[in-house]
Amino acid sequence: MFLQRFFRFFSKDIAMDLGTANTLLYTRTHGIVINEPSVVAIDVQKNAVLAVGAGAKEFLGRTPQRIRAIRPMKDGVIADFDVTREMIAYFVRKAIDGLRLVKPSMVICIPMGITQVEKKAVIDAALLAGAADVSLVEEPMAAAIGADLPIHEPLGNLVLDIGGGTSEVAVISLGGIANAQSIRVAGDAMNLAVQRYMRDVFRMDLGENTAENVKKILGSAMPQANAPALEVSGKDLVQGTPRVVTVSEGHIREALREPIQAILETVLRALEKTPPELSADIYRNGMLMAGGGSLLKGLDQFIARETRLKVFVDKEPLTTVLRGTARAMLDRRAYHSVFIN
Repeated sequence: MFLQRFFRFFSKDIAMDLGTANTLLYTRTHGIVINEPSVVAIDVQKNAVLAVGAGAKEFLGRTPQRIRAIRPMKDGVIADFDVTREMIAYFVRKAIDGLRLVKPSMVICIPMGITQVEKKAVIDAALLAGAADVSLVEEPMAAAIGADLPIHEPLGNLVLDIGGGTSEVAVISLGGIANAQSIRVAGDAMNLAVQRYMRDVFRMDLGENTAENVKKILGSAMPQANAPALEVSGKDLVQGTPRVVTVSEGHIREALREPIQAILETVLRALEKTPPELSADIYRNGMLMAGGGSLLKGLDQFIARETRLKVFVDKEPLTTVLRGTARAMLDRRAYHSVFIN
């Protein structure tokens, strides 16, 4: 026990939000030190990593044949184990300064609906990347902790976390998840919906980064006053030549209608299966929204209208999950019930 405490004193504890779209790291001494896209660029001829994170994202759609820009996470889980391990190792090295006497202890948040095999893959990837031990926390629980919800009290707390790969709804009470629903429709699905709409309506092919930028600028769930129009560049599917079209907020709202409806139905299913006493708490207290997808304009108003609940978006929704994961890491005794391994 003494040796364990001795080495923990010198170790660099790390909290990680290993997301489909972005990976964030928090250290005990420096706070949030990494917030970069979950992308790795690889030279396939030399089998060497060329870039990770923000630098690698610039490669998407622009690489020659010998270079691949890979998103190793898909729908919140590991799609490419070796590349994920390389990505975690890179971010850990970047996060930790100076000499390490011992390997870091890591707390990683994961989606609720993943299998035991997928959980093991996350743990194994982190261990092979240099972690001494790995603890797991489910993302909605981490979001609730990060938003300062009273998770230990006998009250129903409703959380909707919309990330890059998954949208998850959870009712939390007495330090545990009383009811939950998960769907693999989130930010990435919205990007694909924009690309599909542009192909079907404008006969134009958009790159992944362009579709994401269009979503961020024009995307909405409810009509927006004084919304701008945007000139969007892509490739004409008929002639194969470069092309520019003018797209309105209404176009992109229609493009996003299907994924938004899928997320709403997930919330409604969770409410339907919630016990009456917890439902009464939720009606009084409302629902927390977190994750990058919660920043979609008008989404909170749309869900509030359809569910008749008060809906509030966390003050910093992009970091809510990581802040909660870090808090659990810093006070393991108080949050011992949230660790699932």
